[in-house]
Formats: sequence, structure tokens, C-alpha cells
Amino acid sequence: MEHITVEALKSRMDAGEKLNLIDCREPSEFAEFNIGAKLIPLGMIQTMQADELNDLREEEVIIHCRSGKRSMMACMFLDSLGFKNTVNVTGGVLAWQEKFGGK
Repeated sequence: MEHITVEALKSRMDAGEKLNLIDCREPSEFAEFNIGAKLIPLGMIQTMQADELNDLREEEVIIHCRSGKRSMMACMFLDSLGFKNTVNVTGGVLAWQEKFGGK
């Protein structure tokens, strides 16, 4: 697992880079505020109910949550399944909102 700051993530997003960005929060949290990631709650990742992840084993997968704890758990879980390049967003949405605003 690697780590990325919200500043570095936003820079890559602003540059138009194609990212595999996953939000592992719950749907209600996602509905309140999101940064455009694909919603796959942590529970679905841990029970492998997210078929779209299987094709990303060799690719970079950037995962965020509210504060960075759930996304770290998601990264560790995917790493244990053989994913090669998981990236945890340090500080999660809280850091994003502190730095760039939002609800």
C-alpha cells in the first residue's frame, strides 16, 4: 500500500489523469459529499461483492473514505488478495474538505 495526499490527488484529477478512484464510505456519506469516485462501501470490498475491482489487480487503485482509516483497511485487504498497487488517501474526505472546501 502506498499513500497519497489530497493535494497530490487533486493535482492528478485536475490534470485529467484517468484514475481508479474508489470511495469506500457508506451511500449516505457519499450522498452528502463526494469527489467523483466510484462508491464501493468497505463491507462490499471485504466480501468481494465488487466485481469491477477484479480487473484492477495490476493497476493503481486509489481508495478514500472519511478520514483514511476505512480506506487503509480496504487497501490492506486488497493487498492480501494480490492487488499490486493500492493507494490510501491520507486524511480522506475530511482532509479534502479542509483543504479545498465543500460541505
